Amino acid sequence: MTNRPYSLARDPDRYAVPAPPGTLHVRSVNGYLRVAPERGRIIRFGRGESPEVDLPIGVDDLSVSRQHGELAYQRGKWRLRNTGQLLICLPPGRLMHTTTRPIPLAEGYTALVIKGASGREHLAELYVTGYDSPGFVPVRRASTMRPHVWPLEDDERLLLVALGQDYLRYEENPHPRAYREAADLLNGLQREGLLTSDLWPKGGWTARRIEDKIAAVRKRFNSKAFPYLPLLHDKHSGTYPMDNRYLRNLLKGLVESTTLVPPDLALIGEEPD
Repeated sequence: MTNRPYSLARDPDRYAVPAPPGTLHVRSVNGYLRVAPERGRIIRFGRGESPEVDLPIGVDDLSVSRQHGELAYQRGKWRLRNTGQLLICLPPGRLMHTTTRPIPLAEGYTALVIKGASGREHLAELYVTGYDSPGFVPVRRASTMRPHVWPLEDDERLLLVALGQDYLRYEENPHPRAYREAADLLNGLQREGLLTSDLWPKGGWTARRIEDKIAAVRKRFNSKAFPYLPLLHDKHSGTYPMDNRYLRNLLKGLVESTTLVPPDLALIGEEPD
C-alpha cells in the first residue's frame, strides 16, 4: 500500500475537484480518503497504522480493533463489513457484527460510529457521489445551510409541545406525554385564559381529538424525507401497532430539525431556562 491510487489528506479542500459517480469519500478525525469506484478496491479502517489500515480511527482507544472494518467496491457498490471486536453503528440505530453480511452504501451521506471505551464514540463520515451530486466541493466560505423546518399549523405545534415538552427541555431520556395528560394540561390552560380561540376547538381538547390530530401530522410527514421513520404502522407487518414509537420518531425529528425549539414551551405557559 505504499503507492496508494487515491488521495489521503487532513484537508479535503485540497482535493476539491468534481468526482465521478460512485466515488467514495471517507473522513475521520485522523484523515480523509477519496477513492475511485474500481472493482476489487478495498479500504480498511481502524486503530492500526499504515499499511495495516488506510484510514485511522480511534487511534488512542484500545477497544477499537487495529483493523476494525473495510469498504470494498463489488458489483457496482461500496460495501461495508465489520472486521473488529466492537459493533459498528449505522443510522437509524442499525448495528453490524463481524457475522453481519456486508451492507451496500447508498448514494449520499452515511455516518459510521464505533462505540469505544468509557462512552467514547469514534465517527467516520462516508459519502458516495451520486449521478445528481457534484461530489466533494469546498464549503468553508459558503453560506451556512439552513436546517429543514417542517411546516406545522398553530394548533399542531401546541399539541406537539404539550406531548413533547421533555424533548424541548433536552432531557437525557425524554418520553412523550400521554394524550390524556396533554388534554388535561390544555384544559387547565384554557381555564386560566392562556389559550386563544384559534387554539381551542369547540368542545375542547380530548385525548382522542389530540390523538387524531397527531395521527394526521404523522401521515403527512411519513410520505416525505423525514429523518426518523416509520411514522405509521405497516398493516402488512403482522405486528401490533405501537403508537408511542411513532410519536417518539415524530418528536425526535421535529426537535432535531429545530422545527420545535425551547421557546415553544411558552405555548404551555413555561419559559425555558
